[in-house]
Amino acid sequence: MSVIVAVSTTLAMPATPIEQRQTVVLCPGTDSNPVCCATDVLGVADLNCATPPSTPTSTADFINICAAEGQQAKCCLLPILGQALVCSDVTA
Repeated sequence: MSVIVAVSTTLAMPATPIEQRQTVVLCPGTDSNPVCCATDVLGVADLNCATPPSTPTSTADFINICAAEGQQAKCCLLPILGQALVCSDVTA
């Protein structure tokens, strides 16, 4: 009998609440790849681009992460081999 009571008590206990996580959208639209770039060439191409070294929690954090590396936060359409095409600036 005590086994039944122990099992039913265990099953009756509420589960821990699920914490919701909200995904931060750093780059909405077609240029949806967040990268840190060193050089912008006439707003068409960016050079020496890489993904942020840590995961940004907001657009302001994204800008600060890139700035700490001496680079600019950009949202690019097509990042390939350290270069990126069709990029836009990130604003907080």
